[in-house]
Amino acid sequence: MKILVTGGAGYIGSHIVLELCDEGYDVLVLDDLSLGNESSVDKRAEFIKGSTLDEQILKKLMPEVDGIIHLASFKSAGESMINPSVYTQNNIEGTLRLIDVMSSYNKKNIIFSSTAAVYGNPQYLPVDENHQTNPINYYGFTKLMIENTLGWYKDLKGFNFIALRYFNAAGYDKENRILNLENKPQNLIPIIMECAAGIRRSMQIFGDDYNTPDGTCLRDYIHVTDLAKAHINALRRINDNNTIFINLGTGFTHSVYDVIRTVEKITSKKINYSVTNRREGDPAKLYSSSSFAKKSLGWVAKNSDLENIIKTTWSIYKTRV
Repeated sequence: MKILVTGGAGYIGSHIVLELCDEGYDVLVLDDLSLGNESSVDKRAEFIKGSTLDEQILKKLMPEVDGIIHLASFKSAGESMINPSVYTQNNIEGTLRLIDVMSSYNKKNIIFSSTAAVYGNPQYLPVDENHQTNPINYYGFTKLMIENTLGWYKDLKGFNFIALRYFNAAGYDKENRILNLENKPQNLIPIIMECAAGIRRSMQIFGDDYNTPDGTCLRDYIHVTDLAKAHINALRRINDNNTIFINLGTGFTHSVYDVIRTVEKITSKKINYSVTNRREGDPAKLYSSSSFAKKSLGWVAKNSDLENIIKTTWSIYKTRV
């Protein structure tokens, strides 16, 4: 079975490609390297430099593809509020081009990399898949629009799709088979790691006056290897012809200060930080119920305790000290 992974040279994508190769899939990776690194792609996979906006490349690849894992997108909530047009083009237009070419070649199976950002401010916790979708940043809006479009393509063109709504992916392959750091990281853990490794001198905490135990935001962190394994399980169920939206999280939370203290404990490095204003689009608390992922995919997060996430990440970043 040949799988096309768009955005497969990125941080999450390269871990998914690694897992696919370990499971014996034939893998094609399409990535424009705006955020990814070709050397992160497993040597067992075939790499093609290009974008989902390039219809000719898509038409060249599509005849040999059995299924698609679509990750190629920009993912910074803050940046999306400043430069929405960039997110419109890359996330929305790129996906529309991809699924139109899929349809023209009668390819129907797609796993979509979505996000917890489609929910917006949680009306109850933990957030489950029945929660209303009401994104409060443009990044989340682009993902929700794509989910809705795929729903129409299911009805009109017979698509099979599973949308995996990620919470906070972190960590690295425990065997250190992926060595590249995230390119232009926007998430908390790699930013703290850059401080620990001396890549940056300090970091900012966006608000410490939230209604949480220590005033900083609470988030649900999932190890990227657990995330990757969920995609394998989803591929095995894609032909069930069901539209499924699935949260990938753990149901546990850690605050910004929790993460900083854990990094300091494991790395023996002091993290310099300053507290600044809240960032637009950040809910105080966001965590998931994982019961539906277990029921629908037979999936359980096995690597996602915070210390393991930090240890596997530091094993890569400490080489930069």
